[in-house]
Amino acid sequence: MFGICNLSVVPCRAEASDRSEMVTQLLFGERFRILEEHTSWCKIKIADDGYECWIGAKQFLPISGSTYLELEKSKSIHSFELVQAISSKTNTQVFPILLGSTLPNFNNSVLSFENEVYSYEGITNQNMPTFSRAALIENAYLYLHAPYLWGGKSPFGIDCSGFTQMVFKLNGKLLKRDAYQQAEEGETLSFLEEAEEGDLAFFDNEDGKIIHVGIVLRDFKIIHASGKVRIDSLDHEGIFNSETQKYSHRLRLIKRVIT
Repeated sequence: MFGICNLSVVPCRAEASDRSEMVTQLLFGERFRILEEHTSWCKIKIADDGYECWIGAKQFLPISGSTYLELEKSKSIHSFELVQAISSKTNTQVFPILLGSTLPNFNNSVLSFENEVYSYEGITNQNMPTFSRAALIENAYLYLHAPYLWGGKSPFGIDCSGFTQMVFKLNGKLLKRDAYQQAEEGETLSFLEEAEEGDLAFFDNEDGKIIHVGIVLRDFKIIHASGKVRIDSLDHEGIFNSETQKYSHRLRLIKRVIT
């Protein structure tokens, strides 16, 4: 069984309960496999990153296996507006979708899946220049000052690994969902001085567990989600917060996931 997110954003939870913590989100157009059904909940595996979580059974559209595979093979087109209206030609409904939403089978401002057809007039990554480190940083700035939200993936609430995942997604690179998973990707750099803008910096806690990630900028700066998406100084010790005049995160390693 398969499904696709046909709402603006859907909370994904650790357990089959409204009281369970939100561990990630589905944005419009994201597809998934249904692994298990439990009363009014479904356990799913998200296609892009393999993340497993629970969503409400009323918060998605079931799709066929053939549609799932068709979308898997098609080119990924994403919205590049912080928020933009999308209109359903099937039932005349209009609702907003968020930055980084997926636009299945997008062509000439029309997108579709199963029997659903939508119109989208906003900017997409089709309108963007060819991928580069500069483009990645420019897209990271789209989330600047977005409030921190555990499990969030949108400009209205985002966590540290959701931020890095979405920025790289906008640039055609799929990352895993959590910081410790992202730390397993790419090439490890030996020194901070080797880092270039667009590399990922990871930070650990006292137990040595990776708990935070951000995107390296020029001049020993980093953009990351901590309280909000913000820019701070980065050195061999970690992230230095100019407002508190204290180190907020301890540097563990630098990874290069793009060449």
